[in-house]
Formats: sequence, structure tokens, C-alpha cells
Amino acid sequence: MRTRRNTVTADAVATLALVAMLGLLGGCNMFAPSHVPEMEFFLLDDDITPPTAVAAGTLILTINPPRAAAGFDSPRIVYVRHQHQLEYFAHSAWVDSPADMLAPLLVRAIARGGAFRASLSPGSTARSDLQMEVEIVRLQQEFDGLPSHVRLTLRVGLVASADRQVLATREFESVVASRSEDARGGVAAANLAARQLLADIGSWSGTVAQQWRIAVPSGSRSPSSLSNLRAGVVRPSPVPIKIGR
Repeated sequence: MRTRRNTVTADAVATLALVAMLGLLGGCNMFAPSHVPEMEFFLLDDDITPPTAVAAGTLILTINPPRAAAGFDSPRIVYVRHQHQLEYFAHSAWVDSPADMLAPLLVRAIARGGAFRASLSPGSTARSDLQMEVEIVRLQQEFDGLPSHVRLTLRVGLVASADRQVLATREFESVVASRSEDARGGVAAANLAARQLLADIGSWSGTVAQQWRIAVPSGSRSPSSLSNLRAGVVRPSPVPIKIGR
């Protein structure tokens, strides 16, 4: 009788031990961290080889550090589902702010166009004839239909270095369809939109510079002569350029 009782007691202890072990394992799983997707980082790039042709222009242009409107001044990738509301992808980001990534792209685009003798990077201490001011008005992936699309809007101005008077301003816009409904598809569309606008900005700035050079000869580019040019023909229409969808 004692042997049977001892056997039952041993079985009960073993069962309790097994239950306790399972409980501990369950508790460990409950407190274990859930899987979190890794962050993905993307570039805004022109993906084009540097120019090899000799520049035909005679003027030097400085690209001032681009700025960005509120909401677009960080590395976070913006998307829009509702009007007047900006949202950000949780696990995707730019490697740097779009404004900072845009600066070298502008320098290369201007050099590629050949309209200027040189295009200088932000921060250059070399003297230049003109300066370019650029603001990112918006860079967002819009989910208001299928496929989604990316809208990139840039406000650009050309300024005379001698007296900081504005010669011309224009707003450029490109809307490009996304190949997929996620951040990766939006990034690809953003890069295509940027390349389109960079080409347009290069062509436009070259035209403005040529008109300015003809209207104001090199020997008379003083503040008084520049002020006479401001009301002239070099101020293009502010109507945005829309390319693609």
C-alpha cells in the first residue's frame, strides 16, 4: 500500500513539474520581442554619368543650399491618403534629407547642360555671376487612386550675385506613377521625377542666364544695371511644368 501511494505521489510531482515547465516556456514566448521589420534606406540620385563635354557658357553659377517646406525637411518619406494630412512610412527613410541630397544633383545637372562655364557646390567660396535658390515645396507619394503616384514640386529662383536681386523665378512640378504601392515604388518614382525636373531646370536656367548676359554686358553688371533688367523679359511664367503621370 505504501509503494502504491509513493508511486502516485511521484507521478503527481512529475505532472506538476511538466505543467510548470510548460508555463515557463509559454511565459518566455509571451515576453519575447515580436519580429520588427528592418529599416530600409533609400537614395535620391540622378544615376547618370558625369558630363564629358566642354562647357559652352561663360557665366559661373553657384547652387545655394536647397531648402524644404515644413513636413518635407527630414529624411522621413512622406505619403498622403487624405488632403492636408502628411504621413510617414514607419520602416523606410531617405539616407539624408531630400534637400541635402538634391544639392549635388543640381550641380551635376547644370554642368551637364553646358550653359554655364561652371556650376559651384553649396559652400563654395569662389565668385560667381549668378546664384540659384531652390525650395522643395512637396515630395510625397499620393494614394488617391491606383496606381499611386509621386508628386515633386520645386520652386527655383535665379539671383544676381552682385546685388542679390531676383532675375527670374519658376515653379516646376512632375507627377510620376509608382510601380508598386509601397515606399520602394514611391522612391523609384521620386527619382524619375527628380531627373525630369533637373533637366528642365538646367534648360530654363541656361535660357535665363543667356538673356541676362545679352541684356547686361559684362562690363556693366552693376546693381543699377541689374535693377533695369528685373522688369524685362527674363521672368518666365510661374505656371508649373507638369511631366508625366
